[in-house]
Amino acid sequence: MLRFLTAGESHGPAEVAILEGVPAGLSLNHNDIQKELEKRRAGAGRGGRGKIEGDTVKILSGVRHGKTLGSPITLLVENQDFANWNEKMSIEDNPKVEKEGIKITNPRPGHADLAGSLKYRFDDIRNVLERASARETVMRVAVGAVCKKLLREFDISIASHTIQIGKIKLERQPEDFDEVAKVYKTDPEIHCVDKETSQKMKAEILATTIKKNTLGGVIEIVAHNMPVGLGSYVHYDRKLDGRIAQVLMSIPSVKAVEIGEGIGNTEKYGSQVHDEIFYQNGKFVRKTNRAGGLEGGVTNGQDIICRVYHKPLSTVGNALKTVDIKSKNPTRAVVERSDICVIPRAGIISECMLAYVLADSLLEKFGGDSISEIKYNYHNFNRG
Repeated sequence: MLRFLTAGESHGPAEVAILEGVPAGLSLNHNDIQKELEKRRAGAGRGGRGKIEGDTVKILSGVRHGKTLGSPITLLVENQDFANWNEKMSIEDNPKVEKEGIKITNPRPGHADLAGSLKYRFDDIRNVLERASARETVMRVAVGAVCKKLLREFDISIASHTIQIGKIKLERQPEDFDEVAKVYKTDPEIHCVDKETSQKMKAEILATTIKKNTLGGVIEIVAHNMPVGLGSYVHYDRKLDGRIAQVLMSIPSVKAVEIGEGIGNTEKYGSQVHDEIFYQNGKFVRKTNRAGGLEGGVTNGQDIICRVYHKPLSTVGNALKTVDIKSKNPTRAVVERSDICVIPRAGIISECMLAYVLADSLLEKFGGDSISEIKYNYHNFNRG
């Protein structure tokens, strides 16, 4: 149904994405995408790159007079920092790379530096770190913004909030979806629904900055007003929980994904875990949502709830021990410009990746070539 491809290096001229499969007739403009990109730029724990980049998106194809055409949508975000990297990131052959020692040979533990260099037989780690950089996620957010706009046509909304940074954890559940949806306005720096916890998280980030270290944490994402029947129990590769886990795990620094109360449920009896079914006012309902909105790989009509676990970033100010890939001698890892904590901005990336999978599943279930055709199929299914 949907598919997208991103291209670009962190300090190259631009980041680009092509999104194919968006139906014709969807209202779309630059601001629909830009407001999501602004969420990615905001928040505590940001490194110096955030002060340089404006992340202004351009729509190059697939939209005319504010409506999608059904053809591929091309999105572009120029890297303003490229002006400072023109020589190091030159497309043409640059003899100075050899003569002036521009090559990087001391890989960072925890990053793709060493594995990527060995895989592609590079003698310059920059060939790896430029593409493995989280800068690429700017285009995932841009693509996800389009998918969010598609989902909103069917009253599906996605929001996220911070539930842990380092050892500081949110100890209460959000009151409702609206509290989560408003968190970018109520807490623009940390995106936590509890003010006191947010202050502790911010203090932890500041303390870690002084230590020249990095912090990980946990994001919770909620997809609200989900229809029944997206995904499949028939084949392993069409199970929606598996597809969700894959796209969320593909985000840089993510090391674990949880759906519903998956981790906590492992310690309980089945009678304490499964969401009992009732029939009220002509509908099947649940009083709990421990399954996180998915059963057997299929949406059951409840909110989809996912938690995404990020490791601390691998660029540590007090560089870790490593080995030079050329001399094989012990050394210290390269220190690239990096964030201290990505968690306050990571939520929007996860939201957008979830939006992509849900939009694709929605088109698989109710598909058509135009928004009007898909809505017809959608409403007919719900009436049935």
